[in-house]
Amino acid sequence: MKVGYIGLGSMGAGMALNLRKAGHDVVVHDVRKELAEPHLAAGSTWAETISDVARSAQVVFTSLPGPKEMQAVAFNQGGLLDAMQPGTVWFDVSTNSPTVVRETAKRFAEKGIAMLDAPVSGGPAGSRSGKLAIYVGGDRDVFDRYKHVLDAIGDEVMYVGSVGAGNSAKLVHNCASFSIRLLIAEVFTLGVKAGVEPAELWHAMRMGAVGRSRTFDRIGDQYLQSKYDPPSFTVRLAHKDLTLGLELAEQLGVPMKFTEAAFRDFSEAIERGWADGDARLPMQLQNERADVTIKLTAEQVKQTLARG
Repeated sequence: MKVGYIGLGSMGAGMALNLRKAGHDVVVHDVRKELAEPHLAAGSTWAETISDVARSAQVVFTSLPGPKEMQAVAFNQGGLLDAMQPGTVWFDVSTNSPTVVRETAKRFAEKGIAMLDAPVSGGPAGSRSGKLAIYVGGDRDVFDRYKHVLDAIGDEVMYVGSVGAGNSAKLVHNCASFSIRLLIAEVFTLGVKAGVEPAELWHAMRMGAVGRSRTFDRIGDQYLQSKYDPPSFTVRLAHKDLTLGLELAEQLGVPMKFTEAAFRDFSEAIERGWADGDARLPMQLQNERADVTIKLTAEQVKQTLARG
């Protein structure tokens, strides 16, 4: 199948390569042409413009930073709306605003183009390995017809409802994820300040009822070692996702006390100049406020995990 892919950043690069590995005829575009080099080496072709992608592909994917960039690709002169043909399909895998997605899909539907939101979860490593959850919102028949294409980039491809539902599900997931990180930092500082050694406290938490679900395993590599480079997901993007989640909550009249608290900390992190750092960095704010230092070695992390 002829597939167009726009946006070859840390997430889009892996997905575009996996589409090519699955045997699809892939044409790629990004504002930074140098990012296309590994794709061209894998057999994909380069398109100089968004229009060139849209005119040549039956299915177009976009992986972009957020709503503003997606709308520009969609509606600017020479964008997707101008160039895509009736009967073609657009999957936006960006994390986006459900409201913006619905408004965009409506305009594309008027031209006979199916637009589905399909945000992904799994980070850059999941993008490269194909271990991604994909939350898809849009026409169910279109989803069923093109699911085999989505299967090339994710191992958990889920239809979650009408257009916009994909991003609603993704924002719920991310708001929980970012809020839980900050809550972990809060309770860790309490335990350490109460005199519990960090490694012992971590083991105790992992062996409790919630901990046995392995919620806490993943904090060993970054937070507990105070190690955040290279960033896998930036503070800037997390702040954007929290903003979108809170906007959706306001529209629906849903109170979000803990997400609002997380949003304030991510805003403070940006004010400190951490926007391009890892999204776990705001956990350090709690350490500072409590005047607590938490820094395990990689060996301590390994030994704690080995304890079961």
